[in-house]
Amino acid sequence: MNEHTNLLEIKDLTVHYVTVDGTVHAVENLNLTLPEGKTLGLVGETGAGKTTTVKAIMQILPDPPAKILNGEVIFCGEDLLKKNKKSMRKIRGKQISMIFQDPMTSLNPVITVGEQIMEVIRLHDKKMSKKDAYTKACEMLELVGIKADRAGDYPHQFSGGMKQRVIIAMALACNPRLLIADEPTTALDVTIQAQVLELMRKLKAKYQTSMIMITHDLGIVAEICDYVAVMYAGEIVEYGNREQLFHRPSHPYTKGLFACIPNLMEEETTLIPIEGMTPDPTNLPTGCRFHPRCPYATEECSKTNPASKEIENGHHVKCLHI
Repeated sequence: MNEHTNLLEIKDLTVHYVTVDGTVHAVENLNLTLPEGKTLGLVGETGAGKTTTVKAIMQILPDPPAKILNGEVIFCGEDLLKKNKKSMRKIRGKQISMIFQDPMTSLNPVITVGEQIMEVIRLHDKKMSKKDAYTKACEMLELVGIKADRAGDYPHQFSGGMKQRVIIAMALACNPRLLIADEPTTALDVTIQAQVLELMRKLKAKYQTSMIMITHDLGIVAEICDYVAVMYAGEIVEYGNREQLFHRPSHPYTKGLFACIPNLMEEETTLIPIEGMTPDPTNLPTGCRFHPRCPYATEECSKTNPASKEIENGHHVKCLHI
């Protein structure tokens, strides 16, 4: 594939969680593309549907209560939603890997980190000997800045930042084509965050891996993402490349997110928050989902849920007044 080919295309994806308290409309008619070798930032408040979207790609949604009602997830030309569990096990870890939010809970506390990386390698290459797999595990640790002689150590012997490096080594052990990172620096302090992000950027360039980065930190997006998708209440409200989103944010919600960021060039004493609360996913507003919080909303916004439209080359916005 050349760099302009889409490695991943999500078409009309709808995911609900059916619970005793009602149906949670987690993701609704979501469309998304990721070109080969590029990084996509998935941005939005907690509960926007970001993690549900990537779990649907990986086919690791809890069933029940999760139900994929509609859609396609085309990866390398094949629809992952049509694959059975055995086929998906071969894809997960080998072609698509995921770095989870909390490194503390992603590692087995009673198995050495070397053995855990080795397990991933041998799972997808059953012909590889234990010795070769262990050597490869040590190489992966060296690659993420951990000395190979620490392969025999257990997770509790590592700091939070080091644990996250082990997770990255594990995720990249089989050289996947797509790496999904679900807020990988949330549990880390700022200095370690910067180190982990720099490491991920270097490894992505070295392996030519495509990446989806889930975050609510626009600073991280500016640093490592080529494309940005802004999610609100289960929908993509704006999508474009990094320059379009940062220089010409168009959806009222995207503008609101940027207004919440302090500007170091201006002596503002207060930030401008987005009014109101994220809607209850079991009882979403009619029309545009953002209209109860939108400063530009009209009566029409409460009745019509707008279609996403392209306002310039590849820049899509879901708003009636654009």
